Amino acid sequence: MTDPATSESVSTVACCGDVPGCAGPDTPRRSLLVQALTGFLSILLVAIPSTLGGLFFLDPILRKKKSGGGGGGGTGVSRKDEQGFIRLDVTRDVIPADGTPVSVTVFDDIEDAWNRFRNVPVGSIWLRKVGDGPILAFNSVCPHLGCSVNYRRAENDFFCPCHTSAFSLDGAKSNEVPPRDMDALEVAMRTAGQDDAAGNEIWVKFLNFRRATAEKTPI
Repeated sequence: MTDPATSESVSTVACCGDVPGCAGPDTPRRSLLVQALTGFLSILLVAIPSTLGGLFFLDPILRKKKSGGGGGGGTGVSRKDEQGFIRLDVTRDVIPADGTPVSVTVFDDIEDAWNRFRNVPVGSIWLRKVGDGPILAFNSVCPHLGCSVNYRRAENDFFCPCHTSAFSLDGAKSNEVPPRDMDALEVAMRTAGQDDAAGNEIWVKFLNFRRATAEKTPI
């Protein structure tokens, strides 16, 4: 004989799948699954854009650390060191010993946060030496108003054609047009990237300076 109370309970459970609003034993379990899935998708929607955005802004820092500062020249030695000295593409033995100046283009890597341009020209300098003396380097930009200084072989001096500024071969101004002497640059002689006074590699700390002032102020 069937117990009426048991029969009613079984009937209620059996009809729950067909009656709206009827809470059966699977309903809480299904609700937890939906909540968990919704939470997971919400985390993904926040985490993915945040991660990509963070990598975008950190990219310049990570790239700089990876590069180690300075582009390689294919010799295993960086072109630029931590002090800002740049290895030139000419060596000491190609600079005339009679003091004749040689114009040299300086190459460096340029970064503007998210872009990096490797080994591009950033300026030019004049190099000279006398006998076995030290290498002298001068920025080729005139300190008056920024025109390019040329070498005049006939007069054996440096000359700016824009405003007739003139300089001796040691960089000293020879008239009152320029506000100061030519801007001398620091030079280091090295062998395989290591400091060596008798080395053949020429490293120059290339800088530009404020124009039309008597003070030599880097910019």
